[in-house]
Amino acid sequence: MTTAPRRRAVLAAALAVTSAVAGCSVPEPRRTAPTVDPAPGKPIASARTRRALLLQVAAHPDDDLYFMNPDTQRLLDAGVPLVSVYVTAGEHTGRNRIKGMPETPPDRAAYSSARHQGLRQSYAATLGLPMFTPWQREVLTLPGGRRAEIDTLVHGRNRIELVFLNLPMHTNRRYMALPALWHDRALELRTHLSTGSPVTRSDTYDYDQLVDVLVGLFGRYRPTVVHTLDPDPDIQLSDEATRNRDSEQPGYSDHGDHTAVASFTWAALSRWVSDAVRDGEPIPAFTTTAFRGYYNRHWPKNLPPQVLRAKAARLVPYGGDPSWECGNPSGCGDYGVGGERPLTNRKGWVRSTHHRWPTAGPALAEQPDGRLSAYGVLGLRAVRWQETAPGVWGEPTDLGGGPLAPALGSAVLGDGRALLFGVRFSAIDGHGGRNRRELVLLEQRSPGGSFLAWRGLGNPERSDDRGRRVGAPVAVAAPDGRVHLFVRNADKNVSTRVRAADGSWGPWRTLPGAAEVQDGLAVSLDAAGRVHLHAAGRESVRHWVDGVEQTEPLPLSGSTVASAGGELYYRRPATGELLGPGGDAGLDGYGGVVAARSAALGTVLLGTDTDGRLRVRAGNRVRTRTTGAQALSAALHLRADGATVVGLGADGHPWSWRP
Repeated sequence: MTTAPRRRAVLAAALAVTSAVAGCSVPEPRRTAPTVDPAPGKPIASARTRRALLLQVAAHPDDDLYFMNPDTQRLLDAGVPLVSVYVTAGEHTGRNRIKGMPETPPDRAAYSSARHQGLRQSYAATLGLPMFTPWQREVLTLPGGRRAEIDTLVHGRNRIELVFLNLPMHTNRRYMALPALWHDRALELRTHLSTGSPVTRSDTYDYDQLVDVLVGLFGRYRPTVVHTLDPDPDIQLSDEATRNRDSEQPGYSDHGDHTAVASFTWAALSRWVSDAVRDGEPIPAFTTTAFRGYYNRHWPKNLPPQVLRAKAARLVPYGGDPSWECGNPSGCGDYGVGGERPLTNRKGWVRSTHHRWPTAGPALAEQPDGRLSAYGVLGLRAVRWQETAPGVWGEPTDLGGGPLAPALGSAVLGDGRALLFGVRFSAIDGHGGRNRRELVLLEQRSPGGSFLAWRGLGNPERSDDRGRRVGAPVAVAAPDGRVHLFVRNADKNVSTRVRAADGSWGPWRTLPGAAEVQDGLAVSLDAAGRVHLHAAGRESVRHWVDGVEQTEPLPLSGSTVASAGGELYYRRPATGELLGPGGDAGLDGYGGVVAARSAALGTVLLGTDTDGRLRVRAGNRVRTRTTGAQALSAALHLRADGATVVGLGADGHPWSWRP
């Protein structure tokens, strides 16, 4: 590792402003900074010309297994090809520790090789093949002439490619290579060589070159789904001994490599979209999911036994065993994490899967003619899909506003106009630049019609660092014409801002109460028009009514919660049991739940079973969707004649289900 003597110009990772397209439904925002997103109205890659593909970017071998499953597994089961990029070599100290055996001399090249072999074993088993199935191992040439190892396995309709960039991990407790590369514009890192790899010569990377390589990989594979780690982990204060024991960076609830690699990934995604706009190409049509990392240790566990067993089973072949004959002289896995250790490890990373920006799926609104509009984030930009016929969805219309986090909040005003709320990456510059988030609003001019320009709503936090911790927005329009917006803040409490009936906004304020909550807030109105907010806390669910915290004892939830008519729905920690006001809600499974209520249908619930299949409960009737495309997320719309589920597929296109 060396420090480059030269200084480079800052890479424009955020998007540049361009002129508006005539006839677009959102006016071009005023240019306020060089990081403002391109104007709306750009063409977006058509669903007819793209195929579903998942690309995930991890810091270390095993990050995907610990933090991105079961989401990854379910897409693989649906036949979606996978490309998994590992930025570091995973060489750590070079010691492949075997429980009960004396430590061996450090060998970073061999330990990296053993971890890569463990990944090949795990993904072969994932496809139902013998663990030691041979892979095709080649050299992939990257932008700038750099090289990476690419391992490919094809089985039937399934295809998996593992790409190893092999940048270094931290070299000691006080120096972490990837975080330093993110912050220092003059630093260069030299790649590690893994024993037995077809890559036989080291390369160097600086900040710009790593972004270039990631952009090049996105352009090569053109993914429709991107999995990343968490670029903005929770503030988590602890003493040095605890941090060292738990591998967390000072002040935050995650490994420093996770945060740096996630930041590089989001900067590269922004550049990829920016380049497409600059070159007059369609916007890449991809969705993103960022996964929490060591956060999992600090909160109630949310995986039911069936899902946990399947997730932990992927780590058994990755951990391997020194007695195995896998054909790799450097080792047959990461021996310290195999066997029962994922389930017995006190940190409990494997026992939860949390999204950084949880969302209930596309935001839905009914047009004056009865057709549905669905709003979501595609290519880091807000888009609108509209039904061309019942259950038939047209191509997306670009509404701009990005680069946006994947969760959109929404509210429908009394006159039928939609409000959309997002979290914008106002800056994600790295190398000493700004790293800023802000809440933004898009307001419809008329029901089902065009939109006003994007408007910034600021951030409840005063500093950029604290502002990065803001959560996914949720909102509701009250009968008195006011709109209530809620977000989780840096202190893990809830901040709110209220829009008056005349459209003016009040200041940000923090709701009362000192207990901490998870993201994934749920808001609803009761029959009297009161605003109920529920949030899953450390010890119990917290509940506010019209901004006043309630004192009634509530249970502990492991997952995000749902609310309809002011009533709470939640899952017990580490179980799939869904409970509501009357006890068992009859929709056991895994993950978040959507609840909605209408006079005609009563309360309707939408969730997934432990296999990831969508299920709807209305009254005493439960329907399970057994055919059709996999849903990355799904939303629920109620009419007098029944419920409609709108899901977003892995190809970035919505579909409808009328259970």
